[in-house]
Amino acid sequence: MSIHEQFAEDLSLYAMGVLTGDSTTALESHLKQCASCRRELERLRGDLGLLALSALGPKPPERGKARLLEAIRQEPRLERTKPRSAWWAAFGWVAAAVLIVGLGALWQQNARLKSSVAQLTATVDRQKVQLADAQNQAEVLKSPDVAHFDVLPVSFKSPPPPYGNAIYSRQAGGLIFMASNLDRLPPQKAYELWLVPKEGTPIPAGVFKPDSHGRAILVNPPLPRGVEAKAFAITVEPEQGSQTPTLPIIMMGAGA
Repeated sequence: MSIHEQFAEDLSLYAMGVLTGDSTTALESHLKQCASCRRELERLRGDLGLLALSALGPKPPERGKARLLEAIRQEPRLERTKPRSAWWAAFGWVAAAVLIVGLGALWQQNARLKSSVAQLTATVDRQKVQLADAQNQAEVLKSPDVAHFDVLPVSFKSPPPPYGNAIYSRQAGGLIFMASNLDRLPPQKAYELWLVPKEGTPIPAGVFKPDSHGRAILVNPPLPRGVEAKAFAITVEPEQGSQTPTLPIIMMGAGA
């Protein structure tokens, strides 16, 4: 490409007064040294003048009009296309980034909602169990045949002595047992409560371990209905419990 061809497109814009920036500076510097481009600039300006007068005066030369219109048609497209394409490309990347951030936020919110729902479900389930236990306890306590058994140690070495209380309803087949001051047990051992019927062998009534303060509670272990209790007893058994008591009996109590 020759020097003249390099500035040919800028000449049209310069003639119309719309060339700006470094392109104007470069072209003006070139025009000072190039008589050919100065003549071309004058021809373009003459063509522009004729085009401006075309509505009032004679028809301008077709060659000048065609050349000017061609320059006008081409130049704006060349200068605008690249910035617009770059702008739209940048906009696309920004939109993609915003979309990714938005999706990430939605995912985190969804995870938090799932966690909250799981926690609420667990809380409701626990409350249902507690409510059922409370209803069962109330049923035992209000039974007309409810009986209380003080379960006391057969022997003890130092105060305070352990103490237990069994609240039993034969009709409901329900039992509430509470104990305090129980001794800690060796590993893999547990206390087991026994219902001693007036007739027959002792019936397992639940395995339990005391907390760090020596307290324990049993609520409605599985027991057959209609069994008349003569007493309740406690032995030390393996953690999984036993079907028959292992001597010695450490606590026992008859009905009040």
